[in-house]
Order: sequence, then structure tokens, then C-alpha cells
Amino acid sequence: MKNYLLKLADDTLIMGQRLAEWCGKGPYLEEDIALTNIALDYLGQSSNFYKYAAQLQGEGKSEDDLAFLRYEHEYLNAQLVEFPNGDYAQTILKVYFFAAYQKLLYERLSASSDEQLSALAQKSLKEVKYHYTHASTWVKMFAQGTEESSTRLQNALSNLWEYTGGLFDEVDGETDLVKLELIPDSKTLYADWKNLVSEDFEKFGIEIPESEFMQKGSRKGVHTEYFGYILCELQYMQRAYPGCEW
Repeated sequence: MKNYLLKLADDTLIMGQRLAEWCGKGPYLEEDIALTNIALDYLGQSSNFYKYAAQLQGEGKSEDDLAFLRYEHEYLNAQLVEFPNGDYAQTILKVYFFAAYQKLLYERLSASSDEQLSALAQKSLKEVKYHYTHASTWVKMFAQGTEESSTRLQNALSNLWEYTGGLFDEVDGETDLVKLELIPDSKTLYADWKNLVSEDFEKFGIEIPESEFMQKGSRKGVHTEYFGYILCELQYMQRAYPGCEW
């Protein structure tokens, strides 16, 4: 269970760190605040999952140890969340893909036989529903807006699509957790995600890429070339001033 919790926590930590890069740089004030709030939601979710993972691991570990003092290959996040923000269309599309994933995931985790995990999922689901609504509204506006907005969205789709499958890659031991009804089956979750995205894209007038190629390495400690830079920023304070508390 610990690795599964780290998978969830690492996703939201890195996604929150990436999205926070827009703080003070949003296209206008309301959207700047909206993105910052979504980033804070991600960081709050990661904190909760790290606390639970630290509780299960024991060994005197804290959430700060797990968040900031692991080596690069020990992080189990999907490569998608590491991907650069790019322009605003790419940022919004990445948030949309991730929000659709989390919405389905947390709905199913809310029924987990693990009461603590179920409670965390139910709490997070309230936030994620807003993320999904916000991002999908923007994706629709980009798709049905100007020629430039549509082109930017298509470029973002070309950049990101091959990383989406990594959201559903598994950490060691997931099959056993599914059998115990602790977590949902990742293959079923992936199929449901693709159906949701396909339905939305049809409404928005966007074509799903035909390529089925997906980048490998997510959940296995294999990262993109962008991850090391994120980790340097994340870990600087904790490494320079050991004992700092989140």
C-alpha cells in the first residue's frame, strides 16, 4: 500500500509544483488565482497521502522526508506531471487530462475497503470535480475559439498524448491491492478515462490521436529530462537547512 500512496502523493506534489510556476503569470487575475488554488489543492492532497504513507512505513519517517529527501529514482509519479507548462493551452490540457484521471480514480477510491484511503479520496474528490469543470471549460473554449487557439491546443495534444498512458501504469503490488478491494483496477480505470476524454473531445470538436504509442517508465522511477530541475527546486531548502518542516 505504501508505494501506491507514494504514487498518488508524488503525482500531486509534482503537478502542484509545476502549476505553481504560473503564479503571478496567469493571462488575467481571476485565472491566475484559479490556477494557484488548483496548485494548492494538489499540494494539500500530496501532504495527506505522504502522511499516510509515512504512517505505514514507520521508521520515524515524516511526510517531509518522503516529499523532499528521496532520490530521483525513488519518485513514482507519472511522467506527464513533469512535463513543462508550455503555453497556456498546454497547461490547461495537462490539467484536464490529470483532472479527468483523478475524478475517476477518487470516485472509485471513495469505496475502498481501507477507511483512511476512502476518506482521503472523498475529501479530494470535492476539489477534483472543480478542477475537471474548470479545465474542460477552457479546453472547449480553445477548441472552438480562434484559429490560433485551436492550433495551440492541437500542438499541446501532440506534445502530451503519448504521456497520458503513464498515469495508469502500476507500482509493484497493485494487483494484490485490487484483489483486496483497496484500489480500482488500473486497466479498467484507463478504459473509463479514454471513454470520458473521447466523449468530451467529441463535444469540443477535437479528434483523439490515432497513435497508440505511450512513453514507458512511469511508476518505475524513470523520469523525463525535466524532472531533475524540479527536484532541485523542491529539495533545496530541506537539503540546505535539514529539519525544515512543511
